[in-house]
Amino acid sequence: MESLETKLESLGWTLPPAPKPVGLYKPVLIVGNLAYVSGHGPLLPDGSLMLGRVGLDLDVTAGQAAARQTALAMLATLRRELSSLDRLVRIVKTLGLVRCTDDFGQSPLVINGFSQVFVDLLGNDLGIGARSALGTNSLPNGMAVEVEAIFEIKPLAE
Repeated sequence: MESLETKLESLGWTLPPAPKPVGLYKPVLIVGNLAYVSGHGPLLPDGSLMLGRVGLDLDVTAGQAAARQTALAMLATLRRELSSLDRLVRIVKTLGLVRCTDDFGQSPLVINGFSQVFVDLLGNDLGIGARSALGTNSLPNGMAVEVEAIFEIKPLAE
């Protein structure tokens, strides 16, 4: 089986620097074989965030791009915390929030941008987990998307 680190490289994806916490929380909390990952936003390689409100400033495609970038930021954090993405087994649960207008009803379609990254990396079986996708009127710093997730991980080799 191809290593996830190798697959990431073969997909041509560039991860942004892993974001640092800006509050009282841990970016990743490991309990047993589960990694609980705190909310991440669409962090770009230059350290800026993709901002905007879907349905006003952004269309669905731009929202999906923000969700995809959020997945890449989360992968950067997982790599930092786990030492290697090869410890990832599967995605278990995702909660995606989309900053959008009151009448925007396509939040699940936007969060598909996040989910597709894990399908591409882990495959259809291990890359699709349980998921909720909600619209909201506000997210920190005006970012377009925020996602938290739970992953099953391999234990550290002894």
